Amino acid sequence: MKIRLDHIGIAVNSLDEGEKFWRLLGLMPEEEDEEVEDQGVKTRFIPIASEPQKAAMIELLEPTGDDTPIGKFIEKRGVGIQQICFQVDDINELINKLLDSGVTMIDEKPRIGSKNCLIAFVHPKSTGGVLVELSQKQ
Repeated sequence: MKIRLDHIGIAVNSLDEGEKFWRLLGLMPEEEDEEVEDQGVKTRFIPIASEPQKAAMIELLEPTGDDTPIGKFIEKRGVGIQQICFQVDDINELINKLLDSGVTMIDEKPRIGSKNCLIAFVHPKSTGGVLVELSQKQ
């Protein structure tokens, strides 16, 4: 199964404030932000290479409210890295493999995430404390 680093999600209070450092490094965000309503978040992706279509990215995550997953994350832990995401070619196959191996999943079935990708989260207690997102392009 193919797997690659897709993005590192960083919780921020404001997308505009959150992107300032990355722009100083010369990294430019994609043109459009996206709001994922069911997750209560606005996202802004910043490719980490000069060939954006092949690059891993920084995903800035701004909560749309305090009572959202990212809002609660910031309240509890402050701004910073919230998750690491891997792109896979068959998310259902990987979920089944992980479940069969005793890994605890937050999502046992994929759901729609940003960029209309199928996503599923692996519980941090199975990964050494890191929230891992799996993503598959449709």
